[in-house]
Amino acid sequence: MKMSIGQTIEMIYLDKAGKITQRKIEILGIRDGRIRATCLTTGAPRVFLIASILSWRPVAENRHAG
Repeated sequence: MKMSIGQTIEMIYLDKAGKITQRKIEILGIRDGRIRATCLTTGAPRVFLIASILSWRPVAENRHAG
């Protein structure tokens, strides 16, 4: 499975301090081993190191609800 721009994923991430977090992000760009994304929990722009992603899965989007 491959990540792509515009995709929403849920991931388990190991940060610089060694803390493991679970995040839901929308991917804005992928380059040089980094993912530029919007954290959907905080709404903040973030950069994640691909090497620090322990696990990830695509989020099933329900755009046509109603």
